[in-house]
Amino acid sequence: MWSLHCIGLVSLALARVAAAVTVTVSATASHPIPSTLWGQMFEVRYFAIGDGGLYAELLQNRAFQQVTPGTSAALTAWAAINGAGISVVQESVPVSTALPNALHVTIPTGKTGAVGFSNSGYTGIKVASGSTYAASFYYRFPTSSSFSGSVTIGLQSSTGQVLGSATATLSGSQTTWKQVSVTINPTTSASALTNLFTVTVDGAAASGQTINFAMFSLFPPTFKNRPNGMRVDIATALQEMGPSFFRLPGGNNLEGQTTATRWQWNATALRRTIGRTGDWGYVNTDGLGLFEYLTWCEDLGMQPIMAVWSGYSLGGTSVASTGLQPYIQQAIDQINFVVGDPSASAAAALRSSLGHPAPFTLNYVEIGNEDFFASSTYTYRWTAFANALKAAFPAIQFIATSDVGSPVLSPVPTEYDVHVYQTPTWFAQNSFYYDSFARGGTKYFEGEYAAISTNSSNLFGTPSQGRLTYPTMQSAAGEAAFMTGLERNSDIVFAASYAPLLGHITANQWTPNLLAFDAGSVYRSTSFYVQKLFSLNRGDSYLPSTLPSQTGTLFWSVVRQTSTNQIIIKVSNTAASAAPLTFVLPFSISSSGTLQLLTGTATASNTPTNPTLFAPVSSTISTGSTFNYNAPAVSVSVITLTIASGTASTTTPTTTIGTASGAMQSHFGQCGG
Repeated sequence: MWSLHCIGLVSLALARVAAAVTVTVSATASHPIPSTLWGQMFEVRYFAIGDGGLYAELLQNRAFQQVTPGTSAALTAWAAINGAGISVVQESVPVSTALPNALHVTIPTGKTGAVGFSNSGYTGIKVASGSTYAASFYYRFPTSSSFSGSVTIGLQSSTGQVLGSATATLSGSQTTWKQVSVTINPTTSASALTNLFTVTVDGAAASGQTINFAMFSLFPPTFKNRPNGMRVDIATALQEMGPSFFRLPGGNNLEGQTTATRWQWNATALRRTIGRTGDWGYVNTDGLGLFEYLTWCEDLGMQPIMAVWSGYSLGGTSVASTGLQPYIQQAIDQINFVVGDPSASAAAALRSSLGHPAPFTLNYVEIGNEDFFASSTYTYRWTAFANALKAAFPAIQFIATSDVGSPVLSPVPTEYDVHVYQTPTWFAQNSFYYDSFARGGTKYFEGEYAAISTNSSNLFGTPSQGRLTYPTMQSAAGEAAFMTGLERNSDIVFAASYAPLLGHITANQWTPNLLAFDAGSVYRSTSFYVQKLFSLNRGDSYLPSTLPSQTGTLFWSVVRQTSTNQIIIKVSNTAASAAPLTFVLPFSISSSGTLQLLTGTATASNTPTNPTLFAPVSSTISTGSTFNYNAPAVSVSVITLTIASGTASTTTPTTTIGTASGAMQSHFGQCGG
């Protein structure tokens, strides 16, 4: 019997003599890489789009939107303190026409101490000393009284420990709505997330009083201190990726289950926000609105890829051709809100009144989302919307969302949005998907893609059936293989984004997600790191090289960054063993380069209990005009080389190379966003 030591020596010897794959790189760039190539698709898989996630608002059910007054469900996240009577009522004098409901609070007689109510947030509230929390609400007394007393607005632990508080005065003569705003500066950080927002009065002083409350809010510090802004830790993680675009308002978030519950740009602004039943059964507050999306894009230096509703709802209904005009006008108003002249458009004037008189950047608009589900009606809907919007905004590119080339659309789309959810193996095997597409002027947006399961016959099953809870190293390597193909074909693929972006660790309808989060933390996945590696090392021109095997397990792409005179090589090895490569470059290359390596156990993930199991590790490696690299098993590598000074530069032709043609079939696996 061979000893384990001998077996190891034989294996090592075989590895040493295994022939390396030789990759010869061209000195001439085939095409420039679009500045928009890597970005983000905004969809949060938790309760509502933004609520409890990127949107920093901490209170759940803060305005009692889309609830039935008098029911226990209307009090979701709210609870009485010390015997107060609380219920949701339909107000006779609502705080706004969009918000008809209020919290009706009765202070019983005979009570002493603090009496009132609490809100538990979105599965918890993080409380940190040294941070300032902005709290507000509206109140009124249904019947005038002589009461005048102090109200305490606070943050406390689930055991009643006061973490921070502030006071204001309530007047019984206030029978019209008045806003109370305070800041809370906790003196103690909570060790747990199960904390409460509280509003209380002195039970004895307020005995017998009845008070109505509406439109609560509690914000921690926000990203770049934006009012009604983004949660700092999640926003910071997204900023780390260096995204160049932001697809909004998400995928299915746009459509609604019915025409009435579609996303509407002009119903997304605090007191005007009616809210709606979201596409997956949650209440969507729409407190995070179009203006916040756009300022978020500016804060991160991204451009928006914005969608307009195109007459189709997920429940399966399409607006008839004769009834489209009001929705086309709403789309025109939506675009005018973004780019219009305030002196010529009421929608643009609204943008100006919010503090942004100059237009936002807007180069791409999607007409609908995943309209391959209603392709028979998309023919007339696309025609009506595209013709009207192109006439109104000739400088904007409009993206079709049906299957590529099916149905035949008029006018012919110049861009298509393509979605796919599949297995890690599928992504590796389809890294050449776009190589066969005709170079006829049509561009493609890979608007949603993710490896979601290891079971190709049941992509949307349970974890026991192969569905991934969190991205694994194997799924990330498969996605990276596919992304090398997107980079190689970036003469026609102008943008790509993983989806969905965010998911709560327990309260979600979809796994996996790029980032997981809870009330206190954000968890970066293996797929997050792949997206970050590609985005931060994108280059400005693509250098053709020896092609990988379409049926293999080793994939690469080579780009050049002119401003830094660097060559950047990305390698995905999806195999269970290391793979040797030899790179031959037509430049004089410095003797050392930088390696960023993401690798590890194929089926393992970053999780809330082990959030830092995977992260890229940087090191220095020996390089040159010809150098060897051994790509570890199940890995993603980014190798950065510096061209020695005096080396001739690459040239980029004005037209893209290749005229490959082929049947353009949809590679959509199953619907997700």
